[in-house]
Amino acid sequence: MEVVVTGIGTISALGRLDSSWKSLLASKSGIKLHQPFPELKALPLALIDEKPANLNVLVHQVVKDALQDAGLVPPLPDCGVVIGSSRSQQAQWEKLAQASYYLHDAEHPHSRLHDAEHPHSRSQAQPGNDYSKALPCLLQDWLETLPHMGAIAAARQIGSTAPVLAPMAACATGIWAIAQGFELIRSGQCQRAIAGAVEAPITPLTLAGFEQMGALAKTGCYPFDRYREGLVLGEAAAVLVLESAELAHRRGASIYGQILGFGLTADAYHISAPELGGKSAIAAVKQCLERSHLSFGDIDYIHTHGTSTQLNDQNEAYLIRHLFPQGVAVSSTKGSTGHTLGASGALGVAFCLMGLKYQILPPCVGLNEPEFDLDLVKEPRRGNIRRMLCFSFGFGGQNAVIALG
Repeated sequence: MEVVVTGIGTISALGRLDSSWKSLLASKSGIKLHQPFPELKALPLALIDEKPANLNVLVHQVVKDALQDAGLVPPLPDCGVVIGSSRSQQAQWEKLAQASYYLHDAEHPHSRLHDAEHPHSRSQAQPGNDYSKALPCLLQDWLETLPHMGAIAAARQIGSTAPVLAPMAACATGIWAIAQGFELIRSGQCQRAIAGAVEAPITPLTLAGFEQMGALAKTGCYPFDRYREGLVLGEAAAVLVLESAELAHRRGASIYGQILGFGLTADAYHISAPELGGKSAIAAVKQCLERSHLSFGDIDYIHTHGTSTQLNDQNEAYLIRHLFPQGVAVSSTKGSTGHTLGASGALGVAFCLMGLKYQILPPCVGLNEPEFDLDLVKEPRRGNIRRMLCFSFGFGGQNAVIALG
């Protein structure tokens, strides 16, 4: 059974779908210096607005946009929902923990959280203070912060009583979600599904954690560049409306492209570093091509993971040179959007589909001096574009590859 894409909804630091695409082709970046939390230093970030985004708001917006793009109106009881996130409602959990921490400190002044260590904690937890007001509200709504609730909210939004899935696969989550939506349709469980991922990762713990790892860039994101500095965190959500080709044709829907197949593997190697030699990543590419009935020479373009970290770009460049010695056009869009973690693969697939629609490849924004011998797309490139791959690689050795045509 053929599975096609009839609607796309995205939002990122570049804006919604059409404005993002135009900005990307103009080599614009949504990355700016921000200091969202006074206790942490300013960093280059790709925020949608001036303040960190709310995950539920992002989910609602992109689902609404995708349905409108596909010409569909809820309720859609038979529409599957697969919306993942690598961090889900972590921001809300951090707020809950912070409020609990300060209130505990005020109520137990002789505990190890005494005012001598935190002299402002007592005043911060007094009645009328933000923390004392926030905690009851956060506790009241805590069920809404469970990791799968973004997908549940989308199902309620569209009136779906079909399967609802909420995958988590680190930075490979977006492609995982689309692959699962694809399988829901191919297996006959649904004729239609909404699939993608959402990420609102700008939280104190996330920023501090990546900073502690030494993974964050100091000035910007420069994928595959000799002088790349590391990743830049960004916010985004991207979902696709997937349908069986039969249903799409029957209702006269416009079609962006077809999901041809996917490959999913794990390294079983390290918590953050990719496997040396990329054996499992190579297997994911081969698996994807085999399932899609494609050869290496059939691929016109690869949307890379391209995080701008030393290890990722080095390993990804090796992978591409090893599997595509004849050469293939490649680029990363993270120089424009930042690294949107779990949403990055779904956002990459959306950009690939726009490339198929308009027959133009997006540039590798931020690239000035390439370090690797790859056919890197430095400017928007027109051509006869028929088949693409999109790569995602996540912490813990998650490898995800999807083929589009």
